[in-house]
Amino acid sequence: MMGGPGGPRALLERETLKPQRVGATLRRFAVYFKAFWPILLLVAALVIAGTWAQVTAPELIGQAVDCYLTPAASARLTGGAAGASGFAGQQTQAAKSTCWFDTTDAATRSTADTVAGLGRVILLVVGLYVAGSITGGLQFYAMSWSGNHVLRKMRDDLFAQVHRLSLNYYAEHEAGAIMSRVTNDIDTIQQVFSFALVNVLSGILLIVWVMYKMLALSWAYALISLAVLPFMIVATLWFSGQARKAFRRSRQEIGNVNADLQESIANVREVQAFNREQENIDQFRVTNAANRDANVRAVAFTSALAPTLEALGYVAIAIVTGVGGLALLRGNNLMGATVTLGLIVTFLNYVQRFNQPIQQVSVLWTNIQSAIAGGERIFGLLDQAPEVFDKPGAQPLPAIQGRVEFDHVHAAYKKGIPVLQNVSLTAEPGQTIAIVGPTGAGKTTIINLLPRFYDVTDGAVRIDGIDVRDVTAASLRRQIGIVLQDTFLFSDTVMNNIRYGKPEASDDEVIAAAKLVQANQFIERLPDGYQTLLGERGSGLSQGQRQLLAIARAALSNPRILILDEATSSVDTRTERQIQAALNKLLAGRTSFVIAHRLSTIRNADQVLVLAAGEIVERGKHDELLAKGGVYYDLYMSQFRREEQMVVEQPVVTPPGPNGKGLASVPA
Repeated sequence: MMGGPGGPRALLERETLKPQRVGATLRRFAVYFKAFWPILLLVAALVIAGTWAQVTAPELIGQAVDCYLTPAASARLTGGAAGASGFAGQQTQAAKSTCWFDTTDAATRSTADTVAGLGRVILLVVGLYVAGSITGGLQFYAMSWSGNHVLRKMRDDLFAQVHRLSLNYYAEHEAGAIMSRVTNDIDTIQQVFSFALVNVLSGILLIVWVMYKMLALSWAYALISLAVLPFMIVATLWFSGQARKAFRRSRQEIGNVNADLQESIANVREVQAFNREQENIDQFRVTNAANRDANVRAVAFTSALAPTLEALGYVAIAIVTGVGGLALLRGNNLMGATVTLGLIVTFLNYVQRFNQPIQQVSVLWTNIQSAIAGGERIFGLLDQAPEVFDKPGAQPLPAIQGRVEFDHVHAAYKKGIPVLQNVSLTAEPGQTIAIVGPTGAGKTTIINLLPRFYDVTDGAVRIDGIDVRDVTAASLRRQIGIVLQDTFLFSDTVMNNIRYGKPEASDDEVIAAAKLVQANQFIERLPDGYQTLLGERGSGLSQGQRQLLAIARAALSNPRILILDEATSSVDTRTERQIQAALNKLLAGRTSFVIAHRLSTIRNADQVLVLAAGEIVERGKHDELLAKGGVYYDLYMSQFRREEQMVVEQPVVTPPGPNGKGLASVPA
């Protein structure tokens, strides 16, 4: 199961595919963000301001060293080989050209002026760091605010699309893959919108801006200082690539763990019945160990990246310090460029800033790719056109009498594979049509065509002479009640489960519907009566009780046409009779189509349709069809006769007679 086309492994492999249509997906995201463009401009401005603060602070620290801590040395080094007569002038020019906020002569500057100037620079540096922190917080908040509003809209669109899609889509696609669009893919996109995108953009901008500033200050010194950068990039790409593969393997293995766990919990009865506990435990240990190994490998590569970059960063610091120190010792000349102590301090600050953005860009770029791939899958689902939809100008279906006509109907779920062929029938208002036939004959398809869960491929289905394709699906389904064999109840109160088909119904109407189908008795015995909260899919109720609630739900909506897939084969005889009595009340006066599993329904039907290979091979009443000795006769002999014999042989105990003694038991 785990390795099959629909298993967790296949699903996770699809989830980790790289994006294929990056440009188109980004344009679709842009459409969602269009309403928030002022916020995005604010984020861009904050990113630029924050990056400027990070780039400017090291330069100011360097100026503090050159202008206030070692002004004489900086001026002397700047003067170079100039004669003594030109020293003072060059010293003044150097001070004026390197100090942004102080144009005074360093030789005549007092101690108080130096302290004041140094204080101003320190306050400015602190202010830049504070401003950088504030802009960082604001940009993350603004991006998260707009991103979460976009994600809310995307979730709404996805949920609405899930309800628009036709049943045929769900027959061909896994529920887990569809749910993954709203959960995994949206979560991945949320991470990118919240912090990854801003971090990547600011990281790239910081790297480019720092390199520009270094080259502008001293291109020769910058090239030497950046010699380690290629090694950082190569190490980052290699470790990140290995970690990405390992994490993909980890996701696959945790999928296998979840699959084993889900299968064991769902089938715990079979496991215990066949004494397979130990085998399951051993298998789970193997799967769990594989998950552990995959996670350890992934973490090993991830954890190795940071110290590797840190070590290369120390090498870069050593290069900056060593080369700058030698230049100072040799007269501040480095390939014709002037090197001061402040410049060395500035470059030290710059090279230290490379580690974090490089690592951020590498790690978070994978998240961005995953988000774009997730966006492709989301937009692919949103672009999926429903096969059944209201045609332009479709009108609401007026109140109906219930005459149903199938006019030479053909139907197919997949092109070229017919399910129904040339099916024609007419049901007058109030009639009950029983549909029988072997598995795969097309019984379910007939009842799916009435509410337009699927459309005919040829022919027409008409209600009161109106083609069901000419009216809105909502108005059509509002006048059709459905009780299926697999009853679905919600994790809600009994009252709300019955009210589901008619939300505006009052409590009294709900109770009246329950009484009509004889569900009131067991409901009142529940702990909180109609306010009893049911478990998942109605857990805590018997099959018969769930079926009675479904019948009460259909009765409350008071439909003119009723579709029933009888579900009494898995209940006891007493419950079956109770359900049958409820169905008889529900069927009264309504046009009904029943996939018949019980002889009692067939006998009472106004018309019995016998299907075989997608065609109606016989039609008529029960006795008429038996007398023909055809397909229905064979079906009766193989399926229904034993049921009839069991009913005949079952004794019925009558209540005590007037003398207090029980009357003799007679056959039913």
